Amino acid sequence: MANKTDKPKQGKTTPDALPKTGYSRWQQLEPFMPFSRETWRLLVLDGKAPKPTYLSKRCKIYPNAEVHRWFADPKNYQAN
Repeated sequence: MANKTDKPKQGKTTPDALPKTGYSRWQQLEPFMPFSRETWRLLVLDGKAPKPTYLSKRCKIYPNAEVHRWFADPKNYQAN
């Protein structure tokens, strides 16, 4: 009888790195974040993380260049 771990994983895969350009949704940023979505939201509200662009009322995207700038110095980052 085959074990569940014997099956190849299907579905989502985690990229090795976040692209330097373009935009990403939270689901694409999440694998690289050391904290929860709510913590990220609070950092954005405080101006300590990149502000999103809204594609619709519920769909936010973050500029990858700004996210990389935040990763380089999260303690001193200030949103433009």
